[in-house]
Amino acid sequence: MESGTSEWQTDRLARTYLQGVRGAIPLAQEQIQVLLAIVRAWLTEVRAMLDLGCSDGILGRAIQQEHPKAHAWFVDFSPPMLRAARAAHPDPERASFVQADLAQPAWHEQLALPGPVDLVVSGFAIHHLPHERKQALYAEVHRMLAPGGVFLNLEHVASPPKAVEALFAAHFVDHLYAYHRLHGSEQARDEVARAYYARQDKEENILAPVDQQCRWLRQIGYQDVDCFLKVFELALFGGRRAS
Repeated sequence: MESGTSEWQTDRLARTYLQGVRGAIPLAQEQIQVLLAIVRAWLTEVRAMLDLGCSDGILGRAIQQEHPKAHAWFVDFSPPMLRAARAAHPDPERASFVQADLAQPAWHEQLALPGPVDLVVSGFAIHHLPHERKQALYAEVHRMLAPGGVFLNLEHVASPPKAVEALFAAHFVDHLYAYHRLHGSEQARDEVARAYYARQDKEENILAPVDQQCRWLRQIGYQDVDCFLKVFELALFGGRRAS
């Protein structure tokens, strides 16, 4: 993707995702809890961290709640998402909000980081990049990490068997339908399903299997690489730089 060519940079899609999709993600709270547990186990302190493709900054804020001395760089190429992240952050002095396109190799030059970072997280963003660019980005992140630094990617991944892909789609529609009903919607499940299958942003998904992406991380030099949580096409995976 190139800057200025994505539906994700529009107010309409940002609002639809933040208000109608993010809260319906299956096991959303469990995903964040597992991510936090890994950070607790592998990092005694977080001073500097990045939240890539930050959306409204939910991952970065969760980490900062446990690491009050951490400064977070919230990075997204969508102005509406960055506005949402800024509005949701309780302490702007502990945060930097940077518009940068992860599809471009020079994205990190816009951050003006003072040095290596302890932690990099990303949530449902990198799957929009071509596979070659995914690998390059993972290598760029590895070079930015301090010794012992951690990279965790909460991501939409591919299910090569079409039967598993269909299972995930049905599971996600069930969660969307329940979430919308909880918030007062009277849409029938069939209507929710039609909207889900016809959504425009799915054309920007370039999904890779989680085992393939873990192999990329190992080849780059990450240690302790694993998929820590997976439900159908939603996976939390990553590793850390050698200490």
